[in-house]
Amino acid sequence: MTGNDVLLVHGGTPLEGEIRVRGAKNLVPKAMVAALLGSEPSRLRNVPDIRDVRVVRGLLQLHGVTVRPGEEPGELVLDPTHVESANVADIDAHAGSSRIPILFCGPLLHRLGHAFIPGLGGCDIGGRPIDFHFDVLRQFGATIEKREGGQYLEAPQRLRGCKIRLPYPSVGSTEQVLLTAVLAEGVTELSNAAVEPEIEDLICVLQKMGAIISMDTDRTIRITGVDRLSGYNHQALPDRLEAASWASAALATGGNIYVRGAQQRSMMTFLNTFRKVGGAFEIDDEGIRFWHPGGPLNAIALETDVHPGFQTDWQQPLVVALTQASGLSIVHETVYESRLGFTSALNQMGAHIQLYRECLGGSACRFGQRNFLHSAVVSGPTKLQGADLVIPDLRGGFSYLIAALAAEGTSRVHGIDLINRGYENFMEKLVELGAKVELPGGDLV
Repeated sequence: MTGNDVLLVHGGTPLEGEIRVRGAKNLVPKAMVAALLGSEPSRLRNVPDIRDVRVVRGLLQLHGVTVRPGEEPGELVLDPTHVESANVADIDAHAGSSRIPILFCGPLLHRLGHAFIPGLGGCDIGGRPIDFHFDVLRQFGATIEKREGGQYLEAPQRLRGCKIRLPYPSVGSTEQVLLTAVLAEGVTELSNAAVEPEIEDLICVLQKMGAIISMDTDRTIRITGVDRLSGYNHQALPDRLEAASWASAALATGGNIYVRGAQQRSMMTFLNTFRKVGGAFEIDDEGIRFWHPGGPLNAIALETDVHPGFQTDWQQPLVVALTQASGLSIVHETVYESRLGFTSALNQMGAHIQLYRECLGGSACRFGQRNFLHSAVVSGPTKLQGADLVIPDLRGGFSYLIAALAAEGTSRVHGIDLINRGYENFMEKLVELGAKVELPGGDLV
């Protein structure tokens, strides 16, 4: 790690002020990939400056897509008129930096008849097998050959619609089907699909391009393939996951943060839980203000789930706030089996968190009796002390920042570049909120 990948955090100061969230990390890169399907340029607005966006931009440019800034800040114009095959070595240079490349499969098969997908990276928070992506593509008619450094795919004929049932409502698998089915011949029926707001927004993007997609209330999505798609003009929905992270930071530090761009509709489940813990919020047309109203916080029982349940990406930042709640909080993680591993560092800072293999909750869970530490009991309130912290993953990393800000003393947080994957200008935002942070050597952020 370099000195630029370390942040010194002097804790004990409430975060107060205003920040802005832009387009959702879980939508924008996928909408950029969707532009590959069009025969005309697309315009995507409200794009955050995060690493996942830069990775996808690089991959698109390698395949002949022109990507340039638009007329307004945060706007990209993507022109796929001259899509071409990319050099395998150039593609391989992006291996390990993101999991997004797997979603290039369908669009490239439609445009070029073949695709090469490098090895995938992303956060180590549990199994996210890619085999199902390839199984789905085979059902559409693709052939797949394992080669050095990745997978080579071909579509000898036009891909064909099919019936698919997901064993679990996976976001990535749902995106794969959508991006492949829209230009496939015939009808594709996808049951047990993910229905997150970001999925709905991707469907809106594809519908603007000319796709025919319907969503039923039973998690079934039907896609009627078309012969041609045009471009789109779309403003990405705000990042509800980043907004909730800042809300948890306000609660844990006893602060008051106005999150411009946050929207109530996509955060209703989080807002209910935030209120149960004892946090306060106020909603207006431009955003949501989150604050700690004073007094003790309440311990709660919490289970993560797919939308419309409590999102797994909301869990880690909120757990930091729960270390300051009075009593025993129970957290049952049902989405990623290894997501609670980040709590060991919180215990080193003074938290009392015990992990269990048992399902401490009533929701159906894939991890029961499978020896995963996927439930937690958080005993609070406890005073946190500054410590040396190594960021394990995106949300866990932001959670460590929250813990360091809430703690007494100074923490040395390593691996902060990982946070750039999903949080735009997070260090500048910390400074705007009054956080006392600096780079090693005394350089101000």
